[in-house]
Amino acid sequence: MNIKHLKLHHYPATRSTRVKWMLHEVVGDEFEVERVELYDGVQYSAEFLRLNPNHSVPVLEVTWEDGKTQHMLESAAMVCFLADAYPNKCLAPPPGASFERADYLQMLHFGSTWMDMMLWQIRIHEHVLPKAERDPRTVARYRMKFAKEVEPQLAERLAAGPYICGEFFTAADCVVGHSVSWARAYGLCRDDLFQRYLSTLSKRPEFASAFADARQFSLEPPQNAPVKALFTG
Repeated sequence: MNIKHLKLHHYPATRSTRVKWMLHEVVGDEFEVERVELYDGVQYSAEFLRLNPNHSVPVLEVTWEDGKTQHMLESAAMVCFLADAYPNKCLAPPPGASFERADYLQMLHFGSTWMDMMLWQIRIHEHVLPKAERDPRTVARYRMKFAKEVEPQLAERLAAGPYICGEFFTAADCVVGHSVSWARAYGLCRDDLFQRYLSTLSKRPEFASAFADARQFSLEPPQNAPVKALFTG
């Protein structure tokens, strides 16, 4: 069954950017984007919660040719799905049992789980939670783990090839590349090797399109932002 329409619920520089990048890779500009004002707390509205009870972006609405609409809620699942849905773009090793496919899935999910978890904890304890709820020990723990455990694994791969899975760009780079960009905003992944990696990725027109609105994102929510009273973690 063919895909008829794709719509992304998005906020600049967040996890939805991974999916926006991937959409540009597979369908160009032929998709719809709806901005979700996270700092205004729109994600906690009854209307949005019907789309995503996890009150977050991205949400990818997939409308199939039979008229049914499906809502995907996990960014890594969306990236993987889109790569497989458009095999002519050659953004993933073919599904099946192979070294290349296993390595690709490993890194796609490493970027969206292990890296993401540490970066999220750093983010909420430095900029999002009320000051009384922030824990500097959590920040120190995950900064240490990221620098000493995550960065060496990435560096070893990027020393061996320009992309996270070797010589060729894959959908895994949409996830890991976004996470590296996120890490650098928090003073991590500062070695020249990571800068070269992002420089290589940024040469892709699809990268530029995905991150075109990134400057509209601020690490610190505005002082009286509604999300501060609504945020649950």
